[in-house]
Amino acid sequence: MFEAFSLPFFQKGLIEILILAIPAGLIGSWVVLRSLAFFSHAIGTASFPGLVLADGIGFSPALGAFGAAGFFAGLTALLGRSRRASNDSVTALVLVGCLAFGVILASDVFGSTASVDTLLFGSLLSIGTSDILLAAAAAVLAVATTVLLGHRWLARGFDETAASRVGAGAAWLDAVLLLTVAVTVTASLNAVGALLVTVLIVVPAATVRLFAQRITTQLVASVLLVAVLGSFGLWLSYQTDAPPGATIAVVSGITFGLALGVRSLGRRGGRIAAATALVLGAGVIAGCGGSGSNGDQLKVVATTTQVGDFVEQIGGDRVEVTTILQPNTDPHDYEPRPSDVKAVADADLVFRSGGHLDEWANDIVADSGSGAEVVDLSSGLPVQLEGEEEHEHAHEEEAAHSSESEAGHSHEGEAKPAEEEGHEHGDEVDPHWWHDPVNVIAATKEIDTALSEASPDNASYFSERTASFDKEARELDRQIAACVKQVPASERKIVTDHDAFGYFTNRYEIESVGTVIPALTTQAEPSAGDLADLEQTIKEENVKAIFPESSVSPALAEAVAEDTGASTSYTLYADTLGPEGSNGETWMSMMKANTDSLMLGMTGGQTDCFGTVG
Repeated sequence: MFEAFSLPFFQKGLIEILILAIPAGLIGSWVVLRSLAFFSHAIGTASFPGLVLADGIGFSPALGAFGAAGFFAGLTALLGRSRRASNDSVTALVLVGCLAFGVILASDVFGSTASVDTLLFGSLLSIGTSDILLAAAAAVLAVATTVLLGHRWLARGFDETAASRVGAGAAWLDAVLLLTVAVTVTASLNAVGALLVTVLIVVPAATVRLFAQRITTQLVASVLLVAVLGSFGLWLSYQTDAPPGATIAVVSGITFGLALGVRSLGRRGGRIAAATALVLGAGVIAGCGGSGSNGDQLKVVATTTQVGDFVEQIGGDRVEVTTILQPNTDPHDYEPRPSDVKAVADADLVFRSGGHLDEWANDIVADSGSGAEVVDLSSGLPVQLEGEEEHEHAHEEEAAHSSESEAGHSHEGEAKPAEEEGHEHGDEVDPHWWHDPVNVIAATKEIDTALSEASPDNASYFSERTASFDKEARELDRQIAACVKQVPASERKIVTDHDAFGYFTNRYEIESVGTVIPALTTQAEPSAGDLADLEQTIKEENVKAIFPESSVSPALAEAVAEDTGASTSYTLYADTLGPEGSNGETWMSMMKANTDSLMLGMTGGQTDCFGTVG
């Protein structure tokens, strides 16, 4: 039950929450006493454009968030001086403006990525030294401002006229308070995220406020309650394998509800609350447990579903594989779970796909305290070139591609290593390499090498399975190429949800005339102009089908299809494989299902290749 406390990533998260308890409890008390709860939530959400800027330009996320939060606080304080508008109205107005600016930056300028999403939702499982130092700085500032200005904040909040007589009526006092709130929110971002920041700053202080009669009691009790709820929530998230931020939010909400019940119903409410707490606690403890594993197996973590499948195909029963991302989930929305970090902490090897899809992998390895080797399968792959003139699919040419990649050679019209040239979108290299069997064959050889070095006694076993997989992949490649050629080149035109199929379309000479989301990540958002241009292109090119993705809402694709008369009847697996039992549960079956969907879409439902789509 207490295993979590021995894990490095848990210890860092615990230190972070205990330090954050100081500024969250102190400033949270002032937020509640001054009725600034909405402001504190808004300032966290308004940090979004700063996060996008930091991610896009490449500077500290905390600096970007603080800059946006400081701008929000300053503009709110400035506009709030007008007596014609209420504080809530001003806060809402500035918040909408910040969010709109952030969306424009994310969609049209940079393209949102997973690192921004992490800061929106937070993770106590990936706390670093810089996060702890920032929390400590926020704690020092909260203590200093509370000691020096607390009595003035209190006076100004309860009676502004009287406060002016005792020197507590200056507007700069509010500005300092709002700035301190901004610092506290910024320090809390990596722990619980911008969208759940009220969990630490508002809810515990509001709970204490139900009972506290003195300001000193309010301040001290709020700090203690944040520490208790945060620590318990972190521990509970480990036991239940739930996201820490969301777990702390649930625990805090339940605590507030129970406290409100006690306050409202007196002794009877107290008995009900105690009984409820006992039932919840018993349920949690009863649900805690561990699972054993075969100590003879090599422990391996794979970041994506595709990589997990490759490792299982090569490793067989000699490898215990934990795949972090689950089928039909968008990797751009990933938030680490305790079991993920625990698996990495225990792993012998970590295989990552590469690119922005799993750029969080190295951080998890570092935060977990694992000494596992991280193998980036995208490094040095024989990535196809844009505009490749000829596509040969014979076994001999594929072997030449693979050997040349391994030797570090490249020639015009042939495959080049990923670090030299690849399917690019702006400054990003397309990470969806597994849609080309040539890349997959090269990647499985890398897996074979890494597994064999980690477990030499099983090297021949891994090599045999690699050779078998290689043969199947080459045959699949031949079959897809032959089938796709049944469609006249002028009719091989498609539109997909986002830029995920560059390798597939290059390999099999299919023209992608556009994407609904013009980016390598599903987190971007198209503009009205983008969609208008796309619809015009679809009509001009006589595109028969738009292909939604299994892990992305089809709503936008369906809207474009309705305007253009194209079909959306056939779905593709892009960033993820399908669940067990689906026609996309393995890479082999996924490639067949995607090929069938594309063929049926391009031929108006007349032709497929493998009969996988019902």
